[in-house]
Amino acid sequence: MGADGFEVIAEVDGSGGSGPGMRVYEHGWQSWSPAGLYDADVISGPRPQRPEWQTMAFRPGRPAPPIGFQGEGLLAVVPPAGDGEVRTWLAADPSVAVASIRAHLRSGRLVIEADGPVVELPPAPSLEGALAATGDHLAALMGPREIRSRAPGWCSWYGYGPDISDAVVTTNLGVIERERLDVRLVQIDDGHQSDIGDWLAGSGRIRSMVDLAGRIRDGGREAGVWIAPFMIGDNSRVARNHPDWLVRDAVAATHHWGQTIRVLDITHPGAAAYLLDVFGTMRTWGFTFFKLDFLYAGAMEGGRHVDLDPITVYRTGLRMIRDAIGVDATILGCGAPLLPSIGMVDAMRVSPDTDHALDPVAGDISQPSQRSALAAGRARTWMHGRLWNNDPDCLIASTRNEHREGWAAYVDGYGGLAMSGDALDQLDRRGLDLTRSALRPSRSAPVA
Repeated sequence: MGADGFEVIAEVDGSGGSGPGMRVYEHGWQSWSPAGLYDADVISGPRPQRPEWQTMAFRPGRPAPPIGFQGEGLLAVVPPAGDGEVRTWLAADPSVAVASIRAHLRSGRLVIEADGPVVELPPAPSLEGALAATGDHLAALMGPREIRSRAPGWCSWYGYGPDISDAVVTTNLGVIERERLDVRLVQIDDGHQSDIGDWLAGSGRIRSMVDLAGRIRDGGREAGVWIAPFMIGDNSRVARNHPDWLVRDAVAATHHWGQTIRVLDITHPGAAAYLLDVFGTMRTWGFTFFKLDFLYAGAMEGGRHVDLDPITVYRTGLRMIRDAIGVDATILGCGAPLLPSIGMVDAMRVSPDTDHALDPVAGDISQPSQRSALAAGRARTWMHGRLWNNDPDCLIASTRNEHREGWAAYVDGYGGLAMSGDALDQLDRRGLDLTRSALRPSRSAPVA
């Protein structure tokens, strides 16, 4: 094993073939990490363009080398056309450890290295077949929750950002009724809380979360809520009153929500009790759909009350949440370590956020944009129906989105969750038509 902890596990001959050269499928750590197929002779796969994005969009503490590729728990090599089968390497048991798997060219051969236990799956004739087999293998190994069709819904984020209020929900419920839109879930996103970590204290724009959930349910719809369960803002009462509840030396985000964001240490008895109380209370409020965001924080390294490896801590935290909300509630993971989440969630965001803009800031496809969401979402189609319901992110059909036709076609045909993200009363007739078309239940079976 090398000084950096990586050991050579295979070599692949890159010569021969009659078509395109050898390519590498590089799979990122979490929902927002890039995933895709790249020519083996390019310098590298996508890398963060700003230091803070290594933590927030790639794998914290595991930067990839400047040359070559690094898949987090999964990497596949597609040979030159007409010259052999696809080879795939996978973390041996992602519920315990997720090895980083590297590939780099050396004298015409692709050298494969890993820093932990991996298995090589049987070769496959195509990348699509290899990824489908990977999903089947992971499902057999880790036991996903029952995968069933999920109803279409509406989410407040892209229309309103953090400015969610009683009036916003009332307005959009009115449009849903008037236009007879097939919205069976109404999910309240970021902005209902007083601060990151102070989840049970309101922002003041919603008079009562109990009453709001009741109004949603009175219309025959499910009530959903957003929360970032493992994140604690420096300005929050939790951080001020219980500094011992925070993971030492772990910073999940800098300057996000105008403050430094820390990590809740769920191995501390007080923090664990708080987490259970938050989710138990939200369930009594009437919410049965939980969008758990920024979940990567729960698997970060740092000093904890009990010295456990981060993946064990992460999965323990998700089990605690499930215990509090019940087996019948729905969990949508977002910003989540992908392979360690298998068996813990019902649905999973499989790409960065979409956006009204086509291209991401600084050209970094880990950042919000339609191009970013399309690239990663398509590269992870194989997960749907095998590990969970894929979430391609919300439909944005307003005139602010100059590329709304293409984005709507993608969401409509993807087969995963279908959620409207617009201020519905601001849609023109074409926007309403696109929304009506895209709002359909997800498919329960694999789509690739």
